[in-house]
Amino acid sequence: MADCALKTQLLNDMKQAMRDQKKELLGTIRLALSAIKQKEVDERVELSDAEVTSIIEKMIKQRRESIKQFEAGARPDLAAIEVSEIDVLKHYMPQALSEAEVEAFIRQAIQETDAKSAQDMGKVMTWLKAKVQGRTDMGLLSAHIKKLLV
Repeated sequence: MADCALKTQLLNDMKQAMRDQKKELLGTIRLALSAIKQKEVDERVELSDAEVTSIIEKMIKQRRESIKQFEAGARPDLAAIEVSEIDVLKHYMPQALSEAEVEAFIRQAIQETDAKSAQDMGKVMTWLKAKVQGRTDMGLLSAHIKKLLV
């Protein structure tokens, strides 16, 4: 069985939120734990920290999309709830990479995969994904790679 420190931290934080009667925090943590448990049940596995991080990253992305929809629908109250949930979920993500670190990773990936043009972007993304997943926005990363491979 995989030892998942992140899942343990979520469980401990959930217990503390219950003791402190922080309903909003508790609700968000329960949503994350529910998504993790669903994946574990569906696939009959115990998730690693990387897989839990991926789930949390997906939840953050979903909330960002919801914020856009709520703002377009003139519902700032609902958008504010989504923003507070993102703030809670970000606490469980690994330290974000700086712009310089991302650039260094991209240049290293291009060099090691011997990428020459935009057609080699898949090789570069595959190489980078394992190293930067959850630490930077993959959409921005992709755009940055395209700029360097033109």
